[in-house]
Amino acid sequence: MDFLNAIVALSNFVLVPAIAYGSQLALGALGVTLIYGILRFSNFAHGDTMAFGTMSVILVTWWFQSMGISLGPLPTALLAIPFGIAATAALVLITDRTVYRFYRAQKAKPVVFVIVSIGVMFIYNGLTRFVLGADDQFFADGERFIINAREFKESTGLAEGLAIKTTQGITVVTAIIVVALLFWFLNKTRTGKSMRAYSDNEDLALLSGINPERVVQVTWLIVAALITVAGVLYGLDKSYKPFTYFQLLLPIFASAIVGGLGSPLGAIAGGFVIAFSEVAVTYAWKKVLGYALPEALAPDSLLQLMATEYKFAVSFVILVVVLLFKPTGLFKGKSV
Repeated sequence: MDFLNAIVALSNFVLVPAIAYGSQLALGALGVTLIYGILRFSNFAHGDTMAFGTMSVILVTWWFQSMGISLGPLPTALLAIPFGIAATAALVLITDRTVYRFYRAQKAKPVVFVIVSIGVMFIYNGLTRFVLGADDQFFADGERFIINAREFKESTGLAEGLAIKTTQGITVVTAIIVVALLFWFLNKTRTGKSMRAYSDNEDLALLSGINPERVVQVTWLIVAALITVAGVLYGLDKSYKPFTYFQLLLPIFASAIVGGLGSPLGAIAGGFVIAFSEVAVTYAWKKVLGYALPEALAPDSLLQLMATEYKFAVSFVILVVVLLFKPTGLFKGKSV
């Protein structure tokens, strides 16, 4: 019985949160790796673009809620996601046309694009704070739990209850659908194959008649969709706060680099590596080990390696280790 309680406690506090968080990081890291693989620079405005997309969804969600439009047990924000994607796509395409295209025409070095993206990041950051402020914003509605801890305990007779939030279930299902659509697009459609060819060898792709501006525009559109969905799922699971999305830049970049920059599969794997590492290091293991070990060996302390406030330090340490010892990442992407 204690072993089952240990499994339930482990699922409740480590496995389920890490899978949901890893799905959010994977979607964000896919955007980073697409921009790096095709546009060939590290976009430091990624986190604030995610904040802008989420902000757009929140505004539309509040509008729907004021008119009594809802999805019943599901969050109304799911209805607003297409509007958020459209707003984010318009923002990144306008930014590309007015800013990045100039530097592409100049054949500027990647470091120039990185510096420019930092400037864009500050503009986006100011824009989201001006519209929606810097405080936490909650926009989740509908049923809160798929599985309730109290009902689980009553039905199983276990001392530990398993709780799975609706937002966690939606996160995993949505991430699977989005990733499947992305891989189908990249592998089965003519535009997707053009993007892969452009990423592998730009000069050869141009000689074969691929339109580089079209590839760039489609890349931004896909990135806008990915990071809006990732940002909304994260906001539904936790809350929306512009500074938090800025901080997410570190674990998202770490996910893309750990998996291998330019590798979509690597971005997904990296997202889960970072998520499980952060959750495992910041979790207090006393309860799980108290169930799993004999009473004489049960720990007295919390066995928490690091406070939750410092969880992003885990991403930083993993990032440094990967850059030092395996800069191409787990899936042998492009070295940094």
